[in-house]
Amino acid sequence: MSVDLRSDSDSIKGSRGPDRASREAPLTLTTDPPRTLGFVDQLAMWGNLGISLFGPITGALVATTTGSVGLALLAIVVGCALGALLLGASAMFGATTGAPAMVAMRGLLGRRGSVAPTLLNIGQNVGWATMEIIVIATAAVAVVGESWRWVFVLGAGAVATVMAVRPLGSVRLLRKVMVWLVLAASVFLFVEVLARPRVGIPTDAVLGFWPAVDLAVAGVVSFAPLAADYSRHSRTRRAAFSSASLGYGLAAVAYYALGVFAVANLGATDVITALVTLPAGAIALAILLVDEVDEAFANVYSTTMSVQNLFPRLDRRVVAVGIGVVATLLAGFFDMSQYESFLYLIGSVFVPLFAVAAADFFFVSRQRWDVSATSRLRVVPVVAWACGFVAYQLISPGSLPGWAGVWTGLDAAIGLTPPTWLGSSVAAIVVGMVVMTVLGRLARGRSAR
Repeated sequence: MSVDLRSDSDSIKGSRGPDRASREAPLTLTTDPPRTLGFVDQLAMWGNLGISLFGPITGALVATTTGSVGLALLAIVVGCALGALLLGASAMFGATTGAPAMVAMRGLLGRRGSVAPTLLNIGQNVGWATMEIIVIATAAVAVVGESWRWVFVLGAGAVATVMAVRPLGSVRLLRKVMVWLVLAASVFLFVEVLARPRVGIPTDAVLGFWPAVDLAVAGVVSFAPLAADYSRHSRTRRAAFSSASLGYGLAAVAYYALGVFAVANLGATDVITALVTLPAGAIALAILLVDEVDEAFANVYSTTMSVQNLFPRLDRRVVAVGIGVVATLLAGFFDMSQYESFLYLIGSVFVPLFAVAAADFFFVSRQRWDVSATSRLRVVPVVAWACGFVAYQLISPGSLPGWAGVWTGLDAAIGLTPPTWLGSSVAAIVVGMVVMTVLGRLARGRSAR
């Protein structure tokens, strides 16, 4: 499928008519998606996804990484703004092509080339779904006790799986019900936390401003590989971009900031436990626990969409049930001890990929992508993605054993001292976009001649 957008920059052919009568996502990749989601539907969905218990956890990491409330809040704003732009661009891919996220990557990398990000996305989505179920169970245990952990693991996994079977119905439910309860709980938590006297942020784990920005960027961009799975059902491209960037970006800023204030005012880096101890904090947290299931649902559903890029005729309901079972079982036996390293590793892969995709989509391919099963491998985007990935790792290799040592050794071998004023996410975005734009336009010019 190739798409020409030169005639109408906002409306989408087929967004009105028979498709709108269909109220649920197609079961296989071979069926055209219904265009039933408007701006409000998508804004509520992305706002709900941005309001997550992982927000305060990530905000606490940003706080301890900077050692300052002011720097932490600035890092959050900068990181979420960068991430939200890439997220909005990713939503445009789906609204334009009508294809799920990893199928849309065929336009960038070709049918065969899209297999690599598809496999990586399946891995990260299963990981995120698992960690979402873990955080739900962890927060619930803080309220009702350790003996209930498996009950909440199984319950969260089951609800997320059912939602993944009926994704568009779940999006409409989030807009009509959960958004108001979540807003009330969020206001309550902010008032309670900010009413406490400031006790300060520990400075024993300070890494600097830009590593904190990288954490914020990675948290937002982790949803970029999912965006088109939902925006393909958007009635307009404008609604897809604005709802994703504003809805998720603003919610992420708020909830990351809640984590910063929880560390500074409550004096605890275990922010979930600290929030539970607030007056009526358990009630507010219980509302957020219910809402947290939508993050697990989004990851389960998007895993099924990625699987369909490899096997387009598979019934997504069958795949969703299988993925839900796997994520639930993993959540029962693992913890969150490597969460920060996981964020950095995700950032190093998907930040440069979607920066390259945005550069190609808007500046090189002129919003014309071939996402058919016959699309050919494109070498330039692969090279640009690799360059962005290498730039990220050279500046910030993370802390995973073995992996980090390879990149610090390479730094030493080439005599590179990573500059403290440059963040790895910013470097990966700039390098990836510049390489894609320059080489892509040169290749396009040679092809035209």
